[in-house]
Amino acid sequence: MASVLQIFIFLPLIGFLLSLTHPERDETRITRTALATVGAHLLGFVLFLFYWAWHGFPSLDLKDFIVFQTGSYEFYIDFLFDRITATYVFVGAFLTLMVLLYSRRYMHREPGYKRFFSTVLFFYAGYNMVVFSGNMETMFTGWEVLGITSFLLIAFYRDRYLPVKNAVKVFSIYRIGDVGLLLAMWAMHHLFHANVSFHMLQNRDFVLEHLQPHAFGGLFISMMILLAAAAKSAQLPFSSWLPRAMEGPTPSSAIFYGSLSVHIGVFLLLRTAPLWRGEPWVCAVIGLLGFSTSVVATVIARSQSAIKSQIAYASIAQIGLIFIEIAAGLDTLALVHFAGNAFLRTYQLLVSPSVVTYLIREQFYNFVPRQHQATWRLPKKLMYSLYMLSVREFDLDAFMYRRLWNPMKSLGRRLDFLSFWRVLGFFVPVYLLGGFLAYRRDALPVGVVQALPVVFSTMAAILVLKSFTERKHARMTWLLAIMTHFWIALATSFNASFDFAESYVYLSGVALAGLVGFLCLRRLKELEGDIHLDHFHGHCRQHPRIAFVFLLCCLCATGFPISPTFVGEDLIFAHIEEGQIGLAFLTSFSFILVGLSIIRIYARVFLGPHAKSVYEVAYKSS
Repeated sequence: MASVLQIFIFLPLIGFLLSLTHPERDETRITRTALATVGAHLLGFVLFLFYWAWHGFPSLDLKDFIVFQTGSYEFYIDFLFDRITATYVFVGAFLTLMVLLYSRRYMHREPGYKRFFSTVLFFYAGYNMVVFSGNMETMFTGWEVLGITSFLLIAFYRDRYLPVKNAVKVFSIYRIGDVGLLLAMWAMHHLFHANVSFHMLQNRDFVLEHLQPHAFGGLFISMMILLAAAAKSAQLPFSSWLPRAMEGPTPSSAIFYGSLSVHIGVFLLLRTAPLWRGEPWVCAVIGLLGFSTSVVATVIARSQSAIKSQIAYASIAQIGLIFIEIAAGLDTLALVHFAGNAFLRTYQLLVSPSVVTYLIREQFYNFVPRQHQATWRLPKKLMYSLYMLSVREFDLDAFMYRRLWNPMKSLGRRLDFLSFWRVLGFFVPVYLLGGFLAYRRDALPVGVVQALPVVFSTMAAILVLKSFTERKHARMTWLLAIMTHFWIALATSFNASFDFAESYVYLSGVALAGLVGFLCLRRLKELEGDIHLDHFHGHCRQHPRIAFVFLLCCLCATGFPISPTFVGEDLIFAHIEEGQIGLAFLTSFSFILVGLSIIRIYARVFLGPHAKSVYEVAYKSS
């Protein structure tokens, strides 16, 4: 029975690869491939559910294959099927099929028709990888796919300013969630001294045996899991990204931010509940976060003028209630609540254009003033203050900028003295010296070996800060981001158990992507001249092949699961020792900014309104 799971996991990926072979304008073949893939997946899964129920609803754990293995480390793909997976797969398959049927006519004759359906199929493949995952590594594979497909679908109207800007904003929040998941995986490696599956976590004695002597480690893992879940499910203080994500087409908004992708944080909490549910403080924090998010999102939703924003905040409020249910141990209720919220929000988003049309018509021809108005018992000043806060969405966007991004930008601007030649003149010789010391680490004093990882990870942070805030030279920004990876590998290589062959695994994908990406930018510079990062250029219109190759380079350089760098990131964290908090913090900080810096290059150079005035320029706001 367990071997049948592979069909449901890899069928969407096969459909995605097949859709790439169709001609751009052949809408019939594109639609048939997408509908046949998802329809076959849904039908086969329903039949499997009956077969699974006939055998008494057993939990199925399938360790599929080992991707990378050393003496002390193992990266393997593991799949788990139980009632949580069954609920998520059925809801996902049914809603995806409905949205694709809706999109067949909604996206008709839309430029990028094939791109839309291919991206949705790729998202569906990543979604299935997440919900079938049996360990954190497998989940992280699908987690990354969800992140990049979100970026691509929000920026679907790539010749407009606001969709591209909001896509980068959403990706920045997703990147925080990615690093939260990486840090949780790192701490779990040290807590259990192995890669553990979710099936193993269901053994309460096994979990308590490792948690009791390491209470702080268990608390840290729980908080990182909560950070990843809150970022993915738009809980406070990350709630403001969900309405911004509605800039994409209505069908993608329905399937991503109304039903499936936004509930992945809920899935993460359900999967890891055996690890943190025994800690009352963790349950209290999750419940309090869900409660505060529900209250704030409900108040904001009632004051929004855009229907998509109202639905987005209403969905956030319901997910907050689901967080409360999970913290209280009501997993079955949480699954029912997830399914109901997913179906309702998908329906609301799909009919929202028609509803707006009907309301406008009603206002013109049949408007009747409201006869009875509810009276509030709150003081007028408090009511007005609350209303203004709600209209401004409690300044959640401004809070993120003031407390997170602006301090980083301020630090980066202080590095303006670092020109390209100064970087080469100082950082390259120091890196070569560091590489020599890493090979001779056994001959160095213990204090020096302990200090050098923090020193070199600080160098990586300096380079990525400069890359993140550079607004002039795209090629310099790209090289600084690539160099950051080399400094991260150097910082970790001083640990005793680190093998230099593992560093080559991590850097192999980065080096190739860095070279090809630099050549793409160089070629574009020769063709267009100006590729500064202070405005959007929109060069994907004239140079689609260069844009596609550069996007692949960006994915490889950010650790997407199409290159060895994806395994290398987890491998790097696995070799950061338990007491090296500074190294873990600086490495995670660098990973956040290097992904943002690279995606910003792609967005600024290839997306947005075209720099040449001979092309149409869309308004900044729709």
